[in-house]
Amino acid sequence: MARLVARIRILPAEAESNLDRIVGSMQSAIPQGMELKAHAKEPIAFGLNAIVGDFLLDDEQGQMDRLEESIKSIEGVGEIEVINISRQSVKMK
Repeated sequence: MARLVARIRILPAEAESNLDRIVGSMQSAIPQGMELKAHAKEPIAFGLNAIVGDFLLDDEQGQMDRLEESIKSIEGVGEIEVINISRQSVKMK
């Protein structure tokens, strides 16, 4: 089965939201079989930052909806925006 990489921008609910705590909660809140592969803080404006995360998930119906709902349920998360979805590349020997 193919694996997908979804790049998602996660905006905090409030300017004072602790982004490190959100990332920590995200790693345990996402459904089994999915993985937060990488993340980075991205400046938005006036000292406000967002999290951009790369998530690995199976290419199955409903997986993206499950991932989005699990992220939205985390305390401190305001809005999310799916930036890109693509197939995970395979390393060839």
